[in-house]
This record gives sequence, structure tokens and C-alpha cells, in this order.
Amino acid sequence: MTFSRKKLWMSSRDYIMITLAVLIYGFGFSAFILPEKVVIGGVTGIGTIVYFLTGNPYMIGLTQYAINLTLLAIAWKVVGHAFVYKTLYGATAISIVVTLLPPLFDGPLVPDQPFMCVCIGSVLSGLALGIVFIHNGSTGGTDIVAAIVAKKTNVTVGRTMLYVDFAIISSSYLFFHNITTVVYGFIVLFIITYMVDLMINTNRQAVQFIIISKRWEKIATAVNKYGRRGVTVIDGMGWYTKRPIKILLIVSRKIESVTIFRIVKDVDPNAFITQANVNGVYGEGFDPIKLKADEELSKKLGEEAKLEVVEEMVIEAGLTDGQAK
Repeated sequence: MTFSRKKLWMSSRDYIMITLAVLIYGFGFSAFILPEKVVIGGVTGIGTIVYFLTGNPYMIGLTQYAINLTLLAIAWKVVGHAFVYKTLYGATAISIVVTLLPPLFDGPLVPDQPFMCVCIGSVLSGLALGIVFIHNGSTGGTDIVAAIVAKKTNVTVGRTMLYVDFAIISSSYLFFHNITTVVYGFIVLFIITYMVDLMINTNRQAVQFIIISKRWEKIATAVNKYGRRGVTVIDGMGWYTKRPIKILLIVSRKIESVTIFRIVKDVDPNAFITQANVNGVYGEGFDPIKLKADEELSKKLGEEAKLEVVEEMVIEAGLTDGQAK
């Protein structure tokens, strides 16, 4: 498969998964949350408030879409064009879904069990939003705000959504004066936040392998070729045998660990292998470092780098200290 075809397939897969996630979200919201008259966070919550005030079910989708178009104009420069395209697709799809699905449900699927309905709907909605974010998309609203913040800071997507949605849910009391539905709204918020972070962190979780094998060269080559991961070869010594050995150090995503294990098993079933979770991996092939630069430190490092360049030029030219001055 060529690079362009592979890129096209990955992009198409993202859109397919976003579509599936939007349908899951729409089902969870329309069948379990909305029938209990619970206002959730995000622009869906704002649309729900407008719907309850006007009695027009189409206002949920229309309100969502109007707000999303405004936020997308901001996200265009900050997050990137690809994200905006997928968000526009996701926002359009979810606006259609939350407009068409609610009339299909006269009441909650689990009658007389509001707490259970809220929990089921929240899990489905959080699962759906997590899938959307994993595939570089968004359903709009606070998702866009969260993606912008996550792009520039270390604040998680779920936590940003928590802050914004808290304000939206709290404001619903000013319109309906029903503390019960407000409490249910917060339950929805916390469950969705947990599910989103769980989905994203599971996808980003990294693991570290230490592998010792007599067939280390074949394992390293196979990991490079089929696992698409780098391998660091470290010289070591087995203290029992007093013989030199090669140690392979590999870092990969947790979801890729099965591939690594299969490669090792196929090449050398008797290989010694350890796996450990890694709290954070940053750099090429993993997450970028999201820290604000220290201007003073950057200035000092820049000056040191310039001095090193000058010293290298002097050495290459074969100049003495006196001549360099």
C-alpha cells in the first residue's frame, strides 16, 4: 500500500468511526437522557434548554449548529484544518442525529428508573465522544474549546469540558428551578468526563519493553519492520554466565503491545521479556511536550549553542586559541 493510499484509508477510517460514534451519542442522549428532561453540558445542553423553553425539538440541532460554526472559525487557526473538517462533519452529523432521533422515543427505554437511564446514557455518550477524539475529530461545542486548550496546555480534554459544562448545567436551574434534574445533569457530566479521559488515556498509554534474546537482531528488525517502532540496543552482561548480552529497549503504545509480544514469540519463544507501564512518553512518534518556554533559559541555551558552533568551526579550521581571538 502506497503512502497516499494508506493516508486516504486512515482518513476514511476516521470518518467511519466518527459516524459510528455520533450514532452512539445520539442514541444515548435521545433514548436515555433527554426523556428524563436532564440538561447536559456543551452546546447540546444549550440546545436542550432552548428546546424545553420553546417546545420545538428542531431547536436542539439548530442551536448546536449555529454555535459550532462560530467556534470552528476560531479553531481553524489554532487546531488545524484537518480537525476543523472532521469537526464540521461531526457537528453536522450530530445536529442531524439529535434532531431526528428524539421524536422516535416517547419516553426512556427504562421506565421509572431515571438514575439508571442517566448512567446508561452517560456511559454511551462518553464512549462516543472518546472515540471521536481518538480519531482526531469533534462533535463541536465544548469539544472544540477542549481541543484548543489541550493543544496549548497540559490540561486534559475531559477536565476542560468539565469546567465549561459545569457552568452550562448550573445555568439550567435559572430556567426550570428543578434541583433534581440539575443533580442528574452533574452525574451525566462526571460520567462523560471519566469515560472521555478513560478512552483517550487508554489509547495514549505507553509501555516499555526490555527484551533479552540470543536472536536479538531478528527481533529488532521485525519490530522495526512490522511493529513500526524504534529499538535501542544496549550492551549488557549476564552475571551468572559472565557473558556479554544484548538488551533491547522498546517503547510503544499499549495497544501495540500485542504486536510486540507476537513478534518476540514468533522469533524466539524462550526470550526474556519484561513490560512496564510508562507515565509519559514525549517526542517523535509520541506526544509533543506541551510546556511554555522559559525565555531566560531559552536565551542562555541559545548563547551556549552559538558558542559550541563557533568552537566547532575553530576546531575544523585548525586554528589556535590566539588565532581564533
